[in-house]
Amino acid sequence: MTESKSRIPNPKSEIQNRQLNIVRVLLVEDHTIVRKGLHSLLDGEPDIEVVGEAEEGREAVRMTRRLLPDVVLMDISMPELNGLEATRHIKRDLPAVNVLILSRHANEECVLQVLRAGASGYVVKQAAPTELLLAIRAAHRGEFFLSPSISREVIEEYVQQTAGTAKDRWESLTDREREVLQLIAEGHTSREIAELLTISEQTVRTHRANLMGKLDIHSTAELTQYAIRKGVISLDP
Repeated sequence: MTESKSRIPNPKSEIQNRQLNIVRVLLVEDHTIVRKGLHSLLDGEPDIEVVGEAEEGREAVRMTRRLLPDVVLMDISMPELNGLEATRHIKRDLPAVNVLILSRHANEECVLQVLRAGASGYVVKQAAPTELLLAIRAAHRGEFFLSPSISREVIEEYVQQTAGTAKDRWESLTDREREVLQLIAEGHTSREIAELLTISEQTVRTHRANLMGKLDIHSTAELTQYAIRKGVISLDP
C-alpha cells in the first residue's frame, strides 16, 4: 500500500476554515485514478479542501481520527475493510464526522445498510459532478442526501424497518464478526485473517462458528453468497 498524502491539522488554519465555512474532506477510494480525479474536482471548489487521501477502510478510520475532517467521502467497495464497516467504526468513535458513501450501484440492500450505519448520504458514481458537490455541502450542513436515482421504495423500506422491533440477523453480528465475514468471503484463510486482524487462529475459528450460528449458514460458500447479497463484497473487478 502506498502512503497517502495528508495534512496534520493546524489550529490557526482550522479556525480560519471554520470562519470561512470551508468543508474539509477526506477522500477514501482504492482506485488511484478515480481518487485523483475526485481530488482534482474538489480542488476546483473554493469552499472545499481535501485534507487527505486513503486507499482502504482501516487507513480511512485511522486518518479520520487524526485529521478530524468535516466529511469523509467513502467508496463502499474496498478490500479487507469495506466502506460500510469503516463507516460504522467512524460513526461509533466520531459521531460528529459526516460520512458520504460513493457506489456504482443503487442496490436496495446496500443503501439500507448504509443508512443503518449512520452515513449522511449515498451518491452513485454515475452522478454528475454537480450532484456530488451538492451532496458534500449537504453532509457538511448536517443534512441527508441521496442520489435521485435511488428509488423512493428504498427509503420507505428503511423507515418501516426502523419503526419495527424485529432485528435482522445482520444486525446481530458484532463489528469484528462483520470484518471476519468480509475476509472469509474474499477468500482469506484463517491464518491470513488472524494476521490481518492481529488475533489468534482459534479466535478466527470462533468468529466463523458464531457467524454461521447467528446466520444459520453452514458453509463458506453460503457465507460468501450472503456477503454478496448484503453488499459486503462486490463481484465487480
